[in-house]
Amino acid sequence: MITISAGQDSKDLYLLVDGENIDGTLGSIIGHQPTGEDRPRWDRVLEFAKNLWSGRNVKPFFFHNATSYIPWPFIQALKSIGFRTVLLTGPEGTAREVVDEGIQKMLAAIAEHEGDVLLMSHDGSYRDYLEDLSDGRRHIAMLVFKEYIAGGYKSVTDLELFDLEEDARAFQSGPLPRDRQISIDEFNPEDLL
Repeated sequence: MITISAGQDSKDLYLLVDGENIDGTLGSIIGHQPTGEDRPRWDRVLEFAKNLWSGRNVKPFFFHNATSYIPWPFIQALKSIGFRTVLLTGPEGTAREVVDEGIQKMLAAIAEHEGDVLLMSHDGSYRDYLEDLSDGRRHIAMLVFKEYIAGGYKSVTDLELFDLEEDARAFQSGPLPRDRQISIDEFNPEDLL
């Protein structure tokens, strides 16, 4: 159980985006490399974060592997709406996951500060870091496509899950072609017809 005192209402909310992971997962859902029209509206994601827990100052970070390519127009668009882009590099030709390492370092640093965390990634490599942050003094959450999240996150104490499409309403096109489990109580055959 999270115990947030009245004096903690103004602490920061760190929004950490694993850009490659979100893009890759979206590509799996839609069956092709996402285009600009397919991708989340990052202004909506930021607005969702601002409204998630009232009184939080959102510090949004978008992590990108810049080892071989930097999409400058996209980076400038993110910066124009308030994101801080973190352009990480590593040795050319290696399988090193610089974004994963960068987000892990950021989560470890956040543990030394007050502040809540909203992570956007389906990758299981952040599980232990979120578990370390689950101390009852802060909110920790993930904004993802829930059916694609790594299984290890289910055991993280007090972790809240939010859906990128349903909760954040981050997509401007119609519903994504997702294969989700549907409660029989919520199943409406008209949605399929």
